[in-house]
Amino acid sequence: MTGAFPRFIVFVEIPRGFDPFWMPMGSFGEDLRTERLSRGVALEDITAVTKISQRHLVALEEDKYRQLPGGILSKGIVRGYVGALGLDERDWTERFVLAYASSGQVLDDDRSWMAFASNVGKARIQKREAAEMRLRWLGAVLLVIAASAGIFLTVRYFGVRAGWWTTLLPLENHLVSMVERLTSGVQAVANHAVTWWKS
Repeated sequence: MTGAFPRFIVFVEIPRGFDPFWMPMGSFGEDLRTERLSRGVALEDITAVTKISQRHLVALEEDKYRQLPGGILSKGIVRGYVGALGLDERDWTERFVLAYASSGQVLDDDRSWMAFASNVGKARIQKREAAEMRLRWLGAVLLVIAASAGIFLTVRYFGVRAGWWTTLLPLENHLVSMVERLTSGVQAVANHAVTWWKS
């Protein structure tokens, strides 16, 4: 056994989503340019199809992200470019976002754009929650009104059957007597004023 090498067994764990046939060769722009050239497509052809300025396409291939318009427009340029090549738009857009964030070329304008986009989402959620809360309160108020009307009609029904509820409202007799007393009091004051005036 002299000259024999020790044998080892090596276990390698392959991560999920690993594609052994595709490995990134360089930066995002280099990979994009390689895909374009392998398909034999010129930048002028992509510009003609997508109406994206050729200087933006060149900036994308050269990883010069500061020359792109920024925000969601940059993602639109990437989608148009890879769509014209027939590549997976979602995959390449995600790769662009990662490359852009790791490049250190993120502009303050883009940060504010990202904050704006997240705030729009939060505002929509808050509006929806506020509308749901208003509907809940409206439902509660309508339920209280319906319950009150149900109780009123039930008491009135049994009151009419028992004979102690003779009018539409039980206080109607009290209101009539109060109005009669008020009018008689006004007449008494008027009579007293007339006698005082004559004297």
